[in-house]
Amino acid sequence: MDVVGLGQISLDRVVRVAAWPERGGREALADAPIARPGGQVATAVLAAHRLGCSARLLGCVGDDDAGAVALAPLREAGVDLDGVQEIPGVPTRTALILVDARDGERSVLGHCSPSLRVDTTKLSRDAVRGAGVVLVDADDPDAARWVATVARESGLPTVLDVDRADAARLELARTVDFPIVSEAFSRELSGDGCEDETLARLASGSVRMAVVTRGARGAVARLDGERLTRSAFEVAVRDTTGAGDVFRGAFAWGLCRGGAAAQVLAGAAAAAALACRGEGAQGDLPSAEEVA
Repeated sequence: MDVVGLGQISLDRVVRVAAWPERGGREALADAPIARPGGQVATAVLAAHRLGCSARLLGCVGDDDAGAVALAPLREAGVDLDGVQEIPGVPTRTALILVDARDGERSVLGHCSPSLRVDTTKLSRDAVRGAGVVLVDADDPDAARWVATVARESGLPTVLDVDRADAARLELARTVDFPIVSEAFSRELSGDGCEDETLARLASGSVRMAVVTRGARGAVARLDGERLTRSAFEVAVRDTTGAGDVFRGAFAWGLCRGGAAAQVLAGAAAAAALACRGEGAQGDLPSAEEVA
Protein backbone atom coordinates (compact mmCIF):
# COMPACT_ATOMS: atom_id res chain seq x y z
CA MET A 1 0.00 0.00 0.00
CA ASP A 2 1.17 3.54 -0.74
CA VAL A 3 -0.57 5.04 2.29
CA VAL A 4 -1.63 3.30 5.51
CA GLY A 5 -3.56 5.44 7.97
CA LEU A 6 -4.75 4.84 11.51
CA GLY A 7 -7.14 7.17 13.25
CA GLN A 8 -10.47 8.84 13.45
CA ILE A 9 -13.54 7.62 11.56
CA SER A 10 -16.67 9.71 12.08
CA LEU A 11 -20.20 10.30 10.91
CA ASP A 12 -20.67 14.06 10.80
CA ARG A 13 -23.90 16.01 10.87
CA VAL A 14 -23.33 19.22 8.98
CA VAL A 15 -25.54 22.25 9.63
CA ARG A 16 -25.27 25.44 7.56
CA VAL A 17 -26.25 28.57 9.48
CA ALA A 18 -27.18 31.88 7.86
CA ALA A 19 -25.40 33.78 10.64
CA TRP A 20 -23.39 32.64 13.63
CA PRO A 21 -25.61 32.04 16.68
CA GLU A 22 -25.26 34.71 19.34
CA ARG A 23 -24.82 33.46 22.88
CA GLY A 24 -28.01 34.16 24.79
CA GLY A 25 -29.45 35.86 21.70
CA ARG A 26 -32.34 35.12 19.41
CA GLU A 27 -32.74 31.93 17.46
CA ALA A 28 -30.41 31.58 14.47
CA LEU A 29 -31.70 30.24 11.15
CA ALA A 30 -30.13 26.98 9.96
CA ASP A 31 -30.55 24.36 7.25
CA ALA A 32 -31.56 20.85 8.22
CA PRO A 33 -28.62 18.69 9.39
CA ILE A 34 -27.13 16.43 6.72
CA ALA A 35 -25.25 13.25 7.67
CA ARG A 36 -21.88 13.06 5.92
CA PRO A 37 -18.92 10.70 6.38
CA GLY A 38 -15.85 12.24 7.97
CA GLY A 39 -13.09 11.74 10.50
CA GLN A 40 -9.53 13.04 10.29
CA VAL A 41 -7.63 10.02 9.04
CA ALA A 42 -10.56 8.44 7.18
CA THR A 43 -10.83 11.63 5.13
CA ALA A 44 -7.06 11.94 4.66
CA VAL A 45 -6.76 8.34 3.47
CA LEU A 46 -9.68 8.75 1.06
CA ALA A 47 -8.12 11.98 -0.24
CA ALA A 48 -4.79 10.23 -0.87
CA HIS A 49 -6.63 7.43 -2.68
CA ARG A 50 -8.52 9.94 -4.81
CA LEU A 51 -5.14 11.44 -5.79
CA GLY A 52 -3.95 8.05 -7.01
CA CYS A 53 -2.52 6.22 -3.99
CA SER A 54 -3.39 2.68 -2.99
CA ALA A 55 -4.61 2.98 0.60
CA ARG A 56 -5.41 1.05 3.75
CA LEU A 57 -7.35 2.34 6.77
CA LEU A 58 -6.89 1.08 10.32
CA GLY A 59 -9.13 2.18 13.17
CA CYS A 60 -12.46 1.38 14.78
CA VAL A 61 -16.17 2.06 14.56
CA GLY A 62 -19.14 0.97 16.63
CA ASP A 63 -21.48 -1.85 15.68
CA ASP A 64 -24.15 0.60 14.52
CA ASP A 65 -25.50 1.99 11.27
CA ALA A 66 -23.36 5.12 11.65
CA GLY A 67 -20.20 3.05 11.29
CA ALA A 68 -21.39 1.51 8.04
CA VAL A 69 -22.34 4.93 6.65
CA ALA A 70 -19.00 6.45 7.68
CA LEU A 71 -17.06 3.68 5.92
CA ALA A 72 -19.23 3.50 2.80
CA PRO A 73 -17.25 5.98 0.61
CA LEU A 74 -13.96 4.26 1.44
CA ARG A 75 -15.39 0.82 0.77
CA GLU A 76 -16.85 2.00 -2.54
CA ALA A 77 -13.53 3.55 -3.55
CA GLY A 78 -11.64 0.32 -2.88
CA VAL A 79 -9.70 1.36 0.21
CA ASP A 80 -8.55 -1.68 2.22
CA LEU A 81 -10.70 -1.77 5.38
CA ASP A 82 -9.67 -5.17 6.75
CA GLY A 83 -7.94 -3.46 9.68
CA VAL A 84 -10.99 -1.49 10.82
CA GLN A 85 -12.31 -2.99 14.06
CA GLU A 86 -15.99 -3.06 15.00
CA ILE A 87 -16.46 -2.53 18.75
CA PRO A 88 -19.60 -4.27 20.10
CA GLY A 89 -22.07 -2.16 22.05
CA VAL A 90 -20.25 1.12 21.42
CA PRO A 91 -21.49 3.96 19.16
CA THR A 92 -19.41 5.22 16.25
CA ARG A 93 -17.79 8.61 16.71
CA THR A 94 -20.03 11.49 15.64
CA ALA A 95 -19.62 15.23 15.23
CA LEU A 96 -21.97 18.17 14.85
CA ILE A 97 -20.42 20.68 12.46
CA LEU A 98 -21.75 24.22 12.17
CA VAL A 99 -20.82 25.91 8.89
CA ASP A 100 -21.18 29.68 8.50
CA ALA A 101 -22.87 30.15 5.12
CA ARG A 102 -21.25 33.58 4.70
CA ASP A 103 -17.65 32.33 4.44
CA GLY A 104 -17.72 28.55 4.85
CA GLU A 105 -15.84 28.52 8.17
CA ARG A 106 -16.84 25.69 10.49
CA SER A 107 -16.86 24.80 14.16
CA VAL A 108 -16.86 21.18 15.30
CA LEU A 109 -18.57 19.60 18.30
CA GLY A 110 -17.31 16.02 18.49
CA HIS A 111 -18.45 13.10 20.60
CA CYS A 112 -16.54 9.86 21.07
CA SER A 113 -17.23 7.17 23.65
CA PRO A 114 -14.21 6.42 25.89
CA SER A 115 -14.80 2.76 25.00
CA LEU A 116 -14.22 3.38 21.29
CA ARG A 117 -10.53 2.47 21.22
CA VAL A 118 -8.44 0.36 18.89
CA ASP A 119 -7.28 -2.97 20.31
CA THR A 120 -3.59 -2.89 19.36
CA THR A 121 -3.25 -6.62 20.11
CA LYS A 122 -5.46 -7.22 17.06
CA LEU A 123 -3.49 -4.98 14.73
CA SER A 124 -1.18 -6.62 12.21
CA ARG A 125 2.39 -5.36 11.98
CA ASP A 126 2.43 -6.52 8.37
CA ALA A 127 -0.48 -4.18 7.61
CA VAL A 128 1.81 -1.29 8.51
CA ARG A 129 5.16 -2.60 7.25
CA GLY A 130 4.01 -2.68 3.64
CA ALA A 131 3.31 1.06 3.51
CA GLY A 132 5.06 3.77 1.54
CA VAL A 133 3.88 6.42 4.02
CA VAL A 134 2.16 5.93 7.40
CA LEU A 135 -0.42 8.50 8.52
CA VAL A 136 -1.80 8.74 12.07
CA ASP A 137 -3.74 11.19 14.18
CA ALA A 138 -3.57 11.64 17.95
CA ASP A 139 -7.21 10.81 18.66
CA ASP A 140 -6.15 7.49 20.20
CA PRO A 141 -2.56 8.18 21.40
CA ASP A 142 -1.82 4.59 22.43
CA ALA A 143 -2.79 3.16 19.04
CA ALA A 144 -1.01 5.98 17.22
CA ARG A 145 2.15 5.34 19.23
CA TRP A 146 1.98 1.62 18.41
CA VAL A 147 1.69 2.26 14.67
CA ALA A 148 4.38 4.98 14.72
CA THR A 149 6.74 2.59 16.50
CA VAL A 150 6.18 -0.17 13.93
CA ALA A 151 6.73 2.34 11.13
CA ARG A 152 9.94 3.65 12.70
CA GLU A 153 11.30 0.12 13.20
CA SER A 154 10.56 -0.55 9.52
CA GLY A 155 12.14 2.70 8.32
CA LEU A 156 8.86 4.11 7.01
CA PRO A 157 8.07 7.85 6.97
CA THR A 158 5.28 8.89 9.34
CA VAL A 159 2.89 11.83 9.09
CA LEU A 160 1.01 12.96 12.21
CA ASP A 161 -2.20 15.01 12.41
CA VAL A 162 -2.48 16.65 15.84
CA ASP A 163 -4.37 19.70 17.13
CA ARG A 164 -3.90 19.50 20.91
CA ALA A 165 -0.59 20.21 22.61
CA ASP A 166 -0.81 18.23 25.85
CA ALA A 167 2.32 16.44 27.04
CA ALA A 168 1.44 13.03 25.57
CA ARG A 169 0.64 14.40 22.12
CA LEU A 170 3.67 16.68 22.08
CA GLU A 171 5.87 13.68 22.88
CA LEU A 172 4.21 11.74 20.05
CA ALA A 173 4.76 14.64 17.65
CA ARG A 174 8.48 14.61 18.37
CA THR A 175 8.80 10.93 17.47
CA VAL A 176 7.39 11.11 13.91
CA ASP A 177 8.99 12.38 10.71
CA PHE A 178 6.36 14.89 9.64
CA PRO A 179 4.12 16.35 12.39
CA ILE A 180 1.47 18.58 10.82
CA VAL A 181 -0.13 20.65 13.56
CA SER A 182 -2.96 23.17 13.60
CA GLU A 183 -3.01 26.82 14.62
CA ALA A 184 -4.86 25.75 17.78
CA PHE A 185 -1.95 23.43 18.64
CA SER A 186 0.52 26.27 18.08
CA ARG A 187 -1.43 28.65 20.32
CA GLU A 188 -1.68 26.04 23.07
CA LEU A 189 2.02 25.20 22.85
CA SER A 190 3.54 28.69 22.62
CA GLY A 191 0.92 30.75 24.40
CA ASP A 192 0.87 33.50 21.78
CA GLY A 193 0.63 31.21 18.78
CA CYS A 194 4.18 31.89 17.65
CA GLU A 195 4.64 29.50 14.74
CA ASP A 196 8.43 29.74 14.73
CA GLU A 197 8.55 28.70 18.40
CA THR A 198 6.20 25.80 17.70
CA LEU A 199 8.28 24.61 14.74
CA ALA A 200 11.51 24.91 16.72
CA ARG A 201 10.13 22.90 19.64
CA LEU A 202 8.87 20.17 17.33
CA ALA A 203 12.17 20.05 15.48
CA SER A 204 14.00 19.22 18.70
CA GLY A 205 12.96 15.57 18.39
CA SER A 206 13.43 13.11 15.50
CA VAL A 207 11.33 15.28 13.18
CA ARG A 208 12.45 15.72 9.56
CA MET A 209 10.01 18.53 8.73
CA ALA A 210 7.37 20.14 10.93
CA VAL A 211 4.37 21.98 9.50
CA VAL A 212 1.79 24.39 10.96
CA THR A 213 -1.41 24.75 8.92
CA ARG A 214 -3.05 28.20 9.08
CA GLY A 215 -6.26 27.95 7.07
CA ALA A 216 -6.66 30.84 4.66
CA ARG A 217 -3.14 32.03 5.54
CA GLY A 218 -1.58 28.87 4.15
CA ALA A 219 1.09 26.88 5.96
CA VAL A 220 4.60 27.29 7.35
CA ALA A 221 7.22 24.58 7.80
CA ARG A 222 10.71 24.06 9.16
CA LEU A 223 13.21 21.86 7.33
CA ASP A 224 16.92 21.64 8.24
CA GLY A 225 16.64 24.87 10.22
CA GLU A 226 15.06 26.78 7.32
CA ARG A 227 11.57 28.27 7.30
CA LEU A 228 9.33 27.45 4.35
CA THR A 229 6.14 29.38 3.65
CA ARG A 230 3.25 28.24 1.46
CA SER A 231 0.39 30.65 0.77
CA ALA A 232 -3.14 29.33 0.37
CA PHE A 233 -4.80 29.05 -3.04
CA GLU A 234 -7.89 31.16 -3.66
CA VAL A 235 -11.09 29.24 -4.36
CA ALA A 236 -14.81 29.83 -3.95
CA VAL A 237 -15.26 28.41 -0.44
CA ARG A 238 -18.45 26.61 0.48
CA ASP A 239 -17.32 24.58 3.49
CA THR A 240 -13.88 24.36 5.11
CA THR A 241 -14.73 21.10 6.90
CA GLY A 242 -12.00 18.52 6.25
CA ALA A 243 -9.59 20.93 4.52
CA GLY A 244 -6.85 20.13 7.04
CA ASP A 245 -7.47 16.40 6.67
CA VAL A 246 -7.18 16.65 2.89
CA PHE A 247 -3.96 18.68 3.32
CA ARG A 248 -2.45 15.76 5.24
CA GLY A 249 -3.68 13.15 2.78
CA ALA A 250 -2.21 15.13 -0.10
CA PHE A 251 1.01 15.62 1.86
CA ALA A 252 1.31 11.82 2.14
CA TRP A 253 0.60 11.54 -1.60
CA GLY A 254 3.37 14.03 -2.30
CA LEU A 255 5.81 12.02 -0.21
CA CYS A 256 4.87 8.86 -2.12
CA ARG A 257 5.68 10.67 -5.36
CA GLY A 258 9.11 11.68 -4.05
CA GLY A 259 8.46 15.41 -4.29
CA ALA A 260 10.75 18.08 -2.86
CA ALA A 261 9.54 19.88 0.25
CA ALA A 262 8.16 22.92 -1.60
CA GLN A 263 6.34 20.67 -4.08
CA VAL A 264 4.79 18.57 -1.33
CA LEU A 265 3.57 21.69 0.50
CA ALA A 266 2.16 23.20 -2.69
CA GLY A 267 0.27 20.03 -3.60
CA ALA A 268 -1.16 19.74 -0.09
CA ALA A 269 -2.26 23.39 -0.09
CA ALA A 270 -3.87 23.04 -3.51
CA ALA A 271 -5.78 19.90 -2.52
CA ALA A 272 -6.98 21.50 0.73
CA ALA A 273 -8.24 24.57 -1.10
CA LEU A 274 -10.07 22.52 -3.74
CA ALA A 275 -11.74 20.43 -1.03
CA CYS A 276 -13.44 23.59 0.28
CA ARG A 277 -15.66 23.67 -2.82
CA GLY A 278 -17.92 20.89 -1.55
CA GLU A 279 -19.99 20.20 1.55
CA GLY A 280 -18.70 18.11 4.40
CA ALA A 281 -15.24 16.64 4.90
CA GLN A 282 -15.41 14.39 1.82
CA GLY A 283 -17.84 16.32 -0.38
CA ASP A 284 -15.41 17.35 -3.13
CA LEU A 285 -12.07 15.55 -2.92
CA PRO A 286 -9.82 16.66 -5.79
CA SER A 287 -8.09 14.53 -8.38
CA ALA A 288 -4.37 14.71 -9.15
CA GLU A 289 -5.18 16.52 -12.40
CA GLU A 290 -7.10 19.23 -10.54
CA VAL A 291 -4.28 19.68 -8.05
CA ALA A 292 -1.74 19.96 -10.87
